[in-house]
Amino acid sequence: MKRVIDQDQERTFTRRALILGGGKLALLGALVSRLYYLQIVDADRYRTLSEDNQFNLELLAPIRGRIFDRNGLALADNQDNFRIEIVKEQTSDPSETLRALGTVIEISKYDVTRVLREMRRKRNFVPITVVENLTREDISRVAVNTPYLPGVRIEVGRTRRYPHADKIAHVTGYVAAVSDSELTGDPVLELPDFRIGKAGMEKLFDEDMRGQAGQRQVEVNALGRIIRKLPGQEGQPGRDMTLTIDMRLQEFTSKRLARANAREVPLDHPDAVAALAGLAEEERSITVDDTVYLDKKGKAVPGESGAAVIMDVHSGEVLTLSSVPAYDPNGFNKGLSARDWEDLLSNPRSPLTNKAIAGQYPPGSTFKMVVALAALEAGLAGPGTEVNCIGHMELGKGRFHCWKKWGHGTLNMVQALEQSCDIYFYEMAKRVGIHRIQAMARRMGLGERTQVELNGERRGLVPSKEWKLATRGERWQLGETVISGIGQGFLLATPLQLALMTARLANGGVLVKPTLVREQGEIQEPASLKINPASLKVVLEGMNAVVNGARGTAKKAAPKGVDYKLAGKTGTAQVRRITRSERLSGVVKNEDLPWRERDHALFVAFAPYDAPRYATAVVIEHGGSASRVAAPIARDILAETMRLDPSRTAGARAGGPEATNPNATNPNAVDPAAAVS
Repeated sequence: MKRVIDQDQERTFTRRALILGGGKLALLGALVSRLYYLQIVDADRYRTLSEDNQFNLELLAPIRGRIFDRNGLALADNQDNFRIEIVKEQTSDPSETLRALGTVIEISKYDVTRVLREMRRKRNFVPITVVENLTREDISRVAVNTPYLPGVRIEVGRTRRYPHADKIAHVTGYVAAVSDSELTGDPVLELPDFRIGKAGMEKLFDEDMRGQAGQRQVEVNALGRIIRKLPGQEGQPGRDMTLTIDMRLQEFTSKRLARANAREVPLDHPDAVAALAGLAEEERSITVDDTVYLDKKGKAVPGESGAAVIMDVHSGEVLTLSSVPAYDPNGFNKGLSARDWEDLLSNPRSPLTNKAIAGQYPPGSTFKMVVALAALEAGLAGPGTEVNCIGHMELGKGRFHCWKKWGHGTLNMVQALEQSCDIYFYEMAKRVGIHRIQAMARRMGLGERTQVELNGERRGLVPSKEWKLATRGERWQLGETVISGIGQGFLLATPLQLALMTARLANGGVLVKPTLVREQGEIQEPASLKINPASLKVVLEGMNAVVNGARGTAKKAAPKGVDYKLAGKTGTAQVRRITRSERLSGVVKNEDLPWRERDHALFVAFAPYDAPRYATAVVIEHGGSASRVAAPIARDILAETMRLDPSRTAGARAGGPEATNPNATNPNAVDPAAAVS
């Protein structure tokens, strides 16, 4: 019985062993079959997949296009950006390595904190930028010490550079890091340290100047760590831009605007030392380029706030478009601190605003040429039309005053422009009406954007009856027409518009338009404004008399020792009237008011009078007297323009002014402080 049981158990074991063995053989066969399929049958497909896993495509940032002035001087270019990176996995103690690196080059506490924070967020093999924009001397010191700085390495990239900084900032604009809201899905925008245009030419022509990215393959391991980089294809550089700006003239204008009637002295000059000694530490930031401005009392004062434009009256090319104060665009490229940004925003002189195209001011008496033209073209007045000025004009129950309290007496149109008689142009405005005034103003380029190649241009304002009814729900009053005759009331214009107005007057009524980009190829001939040459002649004679006449309001600004005449027109844009109570308390002059409440000083001009070539407009915010402040500036910058004019300079090369020292002063310029009466 026992033997039978043992035989049954043996048969059961043998059967199970055969089943298990067969199963193992089947699994082994399946495995061998699968291996054969993978390595022989489908080898090519998996080899390709393997290569895709080992090599990644890396984009190479393109070289950004440069910006040049009309003479080939770089206004925005690119330079090597030496930076120091650290890789966490290559150093056992990142904090100690950063401390040691700080003994070789300067590293801020902020950067140390930032690097350690990024190390906690990123994978160990990802390099992190410690500092950038280092000098070659800094790099040399780091290179010598790299054996003692584990994980530290030197990398070279490209960064934007603005050689002339704030002197041209409002034209070039600046580049800065891409914000999250600006990501469009373009992988180039996600490249480390990639910058895009945020203002000025950099913004308007950003896509043209970006160029096309290059690419290369990098070999990585399973963790994504780069093993090696393979040679790739270089990208396409961005478009270079050539502007109409003459940087020598731009720099001269910016400095002349900022100084106005002040005296500029070096910081080590005894007068500067004495003036600064009386200021608190935080007030000493008013120094400019190692100098300080002193007023006629010897007090240290900040640079003026304003704008100036110089245009070629025939081509419309803008040689200078200056707005002061400005900012250093290099700071935006590197990244501004919160304090620096707040300082720019809180500055009462608005350095971030391009006042040449976005500053809107009542044109004041510079508008009188428009009113004169409207009257002449309508046949409602002629050059011999006379008006008797007794110092005021009655209109209904109101009285409108002339700036000259006791009046000018009887004047014709040229004399009225020469002496800037308000009563004469009150009368002209009343005769002509606001509709004709508006129409002529628009023909002169006011009340609409000039379409110059910059973002942020304001349109100004030339009011009409319809405009007032639509925007204010009120009917137009005759008194509003009257004050429009002297450029007050609702009227607003930008400095660029005023320069354009002057250019169209000076060039014989040609519809020239301002441009900042130098055109290549054939330039279209501008159309005519169809203004009677006889009408223009009267207005231009009046502008000539303003500067060169015996009673001209800007006769003290007439250039001396030159072979040309300057013609122009003063303008004062009233900010607010001095009240009777203020006069009783001793506030009798505009300069007695707080800075923000003083009148704006304006002057428009062209030269030479006999053969017009250049037009300018100067606005000094809260500058007060146009004849004492704005006119001398316009005289000096036009004198510098004439000095650099290639058609007047012997030996000048074709296509641009003769090369000269950009910091040279104009030998014909008169010290404006000496011109103040």
